[in-house]
Amino acid sequence: KWFVSISCDIGEKDKKPNTNSAVGIDVGLNSFAVTSDGQKIENQRFFRKEEKSLAKAQRKWDKVKKRPKTDPTREKRRKVIGRVHERIRNKRHNFAHQESRKMVNRHNFIAVEKLDVQEMQKNRRLAKSIADVAWSLFRHCLEYKAEEAGIGFKAVDPEYTSQDCSACGHREKKTLSDRVHHCKACGYKTDRDHNAAINILTLGLQRQVA
Repeated sequence: KWFVSISCDIGEKDKKPNTNSAVGIDVGLNSFAVTSDGQKIENQRFFRKEEKSLAKAQRKWDKVKKRPKTDPTREKRRKVIGRVHERIRNKRHNFAHQESRKMVNRHNFIAVEKLDVQEMQKNRRLAKSIADVAWSLFRHCLEYKAEEAGIGFKAVDPEYTSQDCSACGHREKKTLSDRVHHCKACGYKTDRDHNAAINILTLGLQRQVA
């Protein structure tokens, strides 16, 4: 692995344009994130894409892992597994930094969900997928970049954000398989995650003013 450090003069940093734009962000497993203004960020599934490479490396490692630690083949195969994990980790970090930078550059206020990821990962069926999307990393990048840029940032309790209609406030239970929000009270229809993102923004703005 090599690291390169380059020093250069970039001049005076441009001020962030005053867009007066606020956005709410709903994260998920189908799409990585959906915003209140309708943007959809696809789930990259970095671990899934490397699963075959990792399984192949793991099989080779299993054949030699009981050898002495000084064995060159054992060490070589251990490093191969490490490189695959590092590649996945680097892709996740790069993605989180790039997408959070775009959000901070476009908006003057950002509202996100305050998720208990560790609690959610207790669901064994979803644990691997939840770990793969790295929501906590994305939120961390958003939060510190927003602070550096001097823009508003709020994390809100996501309870009922998927159930409540963002147009009229009517609450209606949905299952995870219900992907469309269609309000029986006012008729408003949109993507479930888009509806949640609008509610997250509304809550964030309320907390910001309070």
